[in-house]
Amino acid sequence: MGVVAVSAPKERLPSEVWVLVAANFVIAAGFGLVAPALPTFARSFDVSVTAASVVVSAFAVARLIFAPASGRLVSMLGERRVYLTGITIVAISTGVCAFAANYWQLLLFRSLGGIGSTMFTVSAIALLIRLTPTPLRGRASGLWGTGFLTGSVAGPLLGGGLLTISLRAPFLVYAALLLLAVLIVWWFLRNSTLAAKADAESSTFTVREALRHRAYVAALGSSFANGWAVFGVRVSLVPLFVEEVLRRDGAFAGTALAVFAVGNVLMLLVSGRMADSWGRKPTVLLGLLISAGGTIWVGFTADVPTFLIATVVAGLGAGLLSPPLQATVADVIGSRGRGGPVLATFQMTADIGAVLGPIVAGLLADGLSYGAAFAVTGSLCAVAAFAWLPAPETLPAKTTPEPAPSVS
Repeated sequence: MGVVAVSAPKERLPSEVWVLVAANFVIAAGFGLVAPALPTFARSFDVSVTAASVVVSAFAVARLIFAPASGRLVSMLGERRVYLTGITIVAISTGVCAFAANYWQLLLFRSLGGIGSTMFTVSAIALLIRLTPTPLRGRASGLWGTGFLTGSVAGPLLGGGLLTISLRAPFLVYAALLLLAVLIVWWFLRNSTLAAKADAESSTFTVREALRHRAYVAALGSSFANGWAVFGVRVSLVPLFVEEVLRRDGAFAGTALAVFAVGNVLMLLVSGRMADSWGRKPTVLLGLLISAGGTIWVGFTADVPTFLIATVVAGLGAGLLSPPLQATVADVIGSRGRGGPVLATFQMTADIGAVLGPIVAGLLADGLSYGAAFAVTGSLCAVAAFAWLPAPETLPAKTTPEPAPSVS
């Protein structure tokens, strides 16, 4: 596969993109406040560990179930309205979690938060696509992901102190941060001509139309594999691997996840520019292969230094993958109209991977070994790379138009 370098785009990112990046940081920091407190808060109602885990899963399940409706809402109401409404729903549902009187109330309020979460996630990506010039989509996606990851790292650092005050305090602070994010976005985008232009669009680019493009089909496969590996297996299996194989305490598991995040952030800072200069396809392929290699390597490590190196490699691969993957979907949607359903489907594949990954990998770890679990997970990323071989490059300067794109 030949890669032709092109000169870096000279356009500047619109100020509206930086607003979304800042809001994403605030949202992620708040989520990081609540994440450590939620299982403990659930257990305070004298329920089992399984029941406490269900509260955590309920948020993800609600996101998955409501994703198609979120896509339709974006098409009907516009990105800005759905974005602000979604964040407001999460803010209110999180705030009332602090006043939950029993386990079932907490479960209900947290599930409502998942509905709002998928609303603002789908609409935020849709808005990012509409506001960003085509040659800068990779860079914008990288910044957006960096904002989320840095917020995710900062949140738990602040959350530990809040837990010493009260188990309910993180929920109130998160609600306040979300309302701050609503205020930031509303204030800075209220007079935006770019956002107004996006709101004026009425046509919808459908999932059926998107599935005719081989690059979108390849992106769905990569999204599934990435969700399985990064959002599923990394969170569920790495802490157990650290304790049962490396014989380190649970606190080191947090260090391992932080090391992965550092590798991810470092690569996000450059992968967007790579996607805008090298092209989406070669950057995605490289990210998938590095992620596959690092993930498989993790499962066969037997000492801490090697494990940390493998974790960094896996983080670098995941960071390299995300911006060009999102930029590819943005390119496919292009100016064809609102792509809410297309983006929702793309998000759902990652969520499905995040739900199935821990279950299948857990069965493999119990029945065979951790090595087998990580090997299968990494192999999914490698298999996803094959789907890109017949797919066209979507970066406009590199695109060779297909008269009637179809899935071969």
